[in-house]
Amino acid sequence: MTLQFLGAAQTVTGSMHLVSVNGSRLLLDCGLFQGKRAESIERNRVFPFEASTIDAVVLSHAHIDHAGNLPNLVRSGFTGPIYATSATRDLCDVMLHDSAHIQERDAEFVTKRNKRRGEPAVEPMYTEADVDKTIQQMTGFQYREPIDVGQGVRVEFFDAGHILGSAVMRLEIDEHGKKTTLGFTGDLGRKNMPILRDPEPVGNVDYLISESTYGGRIHDPIEGMERSLAEVIERTLRRGGKIIVPAFSVGKTQEFLHVLFRLNESNRFPELPIYVDSPLAVNATEVFRSHPECFDDETLSILMGSEDPFGFGHLRYIRDVNESKSLNGRKEPCIIISASGMCEAGRILHHLANNVEDQRNTVLIIGYMAEHTLGRRLVEKDAEIKIFGDMFTRRAEVAVLNSFSAHAGQDELLKYIGAMDVRMLKDVFLVHGEPKQAELLGEKLKGKGFQRVHIPARGDRAELS
Repeated sequence: MTLQFLGAAQTVTGSMHLVSVNGSRLLLDCGLFQGKRAESIERNRVFPFEASTIDAVVLSHAHIDHAGNLPNLVRSGFTGPIYATSATRDLCDVMLHDSAHIQERDAEFVTKRNKRRGEPAVEPMYTEADVDKTIQQMTGFQYREPIDVGQGVRVEFFDAGHILGSAVMRLEIDEHGKKTTLGFTGDLGRKNMPILRDPEPVGNVDYLISESTYGGRIHDPIEGMERSLAEVIERTLRRGGKIIVPAFSVGKTQEFLHVLFRLNESNRFPELPIYVDSPLAVNATEVFRSHPECFDDETLSILMGSEDPFGFGHLRYIRDVNESKSLNGRKEPCIIISASGMCEAGRILHHLANNVEDQRNTVLIIGYMAEHTLGRRLVEKDAEIKIFGDMFTRRAEVAVLNSFSAHAGQDELLKYIGAMDVRMLKDVFLVHGEPKQAELLGEKLKGKGFQRVHIPARGDRAELS
């Protein structure tokens, strides 16, 4: 059996790993790589294999860096099944259509510009028609439901507690009578986060592929989440400013709304208009409402009490682009939650351009910001930032609340992996993390007795005996 690391190797995007066993080729995730534009286009459009040679895809969750290149795989000739949880399939339906719509719109814009310059037309990487075919090839399953995905390969999904429907995979492989188990964390969540159940143990395995996004960091305690957010809101209100929140439309937005709901219920801040300015977030929130089987006990009790943690008080969802533009003319304090989460595209760019130079305002960072993104430059509190090609002087406060992270921190990763039998676990492969984060986690794991820890580069292969 061969394992090849084709994405999210020494970086945090583009998750994709290839398992070759018993004549079958199984892809674990098929995500979009996000980084420098030219590199992203090349890596996403051109697969390091013939798409038609892949027999099946097993998907950990719906985030674009894990699922976003599936329609391109289908467009390129992949005709096999895609296995995921039911909630992941439903989220992919809205997320991938949104991704295709953006690509078609951007391609149309660039083509018009190129025509004026006498340059060739631009094709989107995939279209909504490709997404339709992709969703038809997807089948949704429940957690802990054994699935035969290839010759001698059975998969079970365990709740990862990261976003709705996210899964840790356990692959049980029979290769010529020899049985091997392979675990893949996808993105591992955290205990006691709002809305979702805690991550489930996947049991002992022979080999493990683990994320390492925050492998060198320990998050602020979840218990202080509400207090920290209330302090940011109160501080900004005293200045008479707005709070601009870049947030991923799926997962992060809903978690943030749930915390705002609890603060609103306890009267921690005065009446304040709250806007969710993201059509995708609106659609994704509807998917959340339809999958209560993924919720923790607290969220279920709220829903059973006829309250809606995603639709309370002064919260307003915005679909129409003109309504979105009108927010920029508002002078009074408010909270605006908008995508994209890393500030690389979408409506958040307009809100930042209109608010980042006002010292009364706050840009609130509640999620991971990858290298070479505008979000990372905000986290690093650059004095000058570029938006739409223009330079802006950042006068707004930047507040970073890492207690909102949906990724396990170093201590949480160590606890999850440390629960596995160190004598049975032969190799740990750390992916989905910048090199320094993976190295720090690797050192800690070795200190716990896991001596064979690897940080594979893109293209590396491992023979699993």
